[in-house]
Amino acid sequence: MPIDQHLLVLFTVTTIIAMITPGPDMLFVLGCGMRGGPRAGLFATAGVATSEAVHVAVAAVGLAALFEAVPTAFTVVRIVGAAYLIYLGVQMIRKRKEGQLDTAASGGGMSGRRAYLSGLMTNLLNPKMVTFTIAFLPQFVNPALGQVWLQFAILGTILIVLEFIVDGAVGVLAGRIGGWLRHRQAARRRIDVATGGIFVGLGVKLAVER
Repeated sequence: MPIDQHLLVLFTVTTIIAMITPGPDMLFVLGCGMRGGPRAGLFATAGVATSEAVHVAVAAVGLAALFEAVPTAFTVVRIVGAAYLIYLGVQMIRKRKEGQLDTAASGGGMSGRRAYLSGLMTNLLNPKMVTFTIAFLPQFVNPALGQVWLQFAILGTILIVLEFIVDGAVGVLAGRIGGWLRHRQAARRRIDVATGGIFVGLGVKLAVER
């Protein structure tokens, strides 16, 4: 394997620690699972993992150079991503009562397709994830071994697999708890408000951070 074994172990341990620490991705998946059940939690995780794959590819080709050369690009993408999150949150809060009819008809408050696309777009439009990936992965690449692109690919694959395992478990667990609560109308409304609040909060956090 064209990768430093010591760095590989260090990368895996560091990534696991980072993954189990609650962050925007985990909170997003948790919210989707609570509202749409285990399936929605898994699809949201798949969306986040897909965007991570894109981030790794972007890191390999050096999009960081674009953000450094054109600072406005970073700001525009950040604001668009924040606005999308806030929109999702507000819609959930506004339609918390309508959602009960949707649940009865479809068996869940959020479809797998919507959860996947939301996870994909939310994380994809977060330039901080791009810059984090660009700053993080190279620390565990050894140029002296050659095939730098392959080293990036290996590290990126490990990152995505761990993302899916950790956040997927959170999404399924939240979905099972949410599924029990969704049978109670008052609890369902609280779930929608809480989930919407999480999304709005994440959007605001993303918008104000520098």
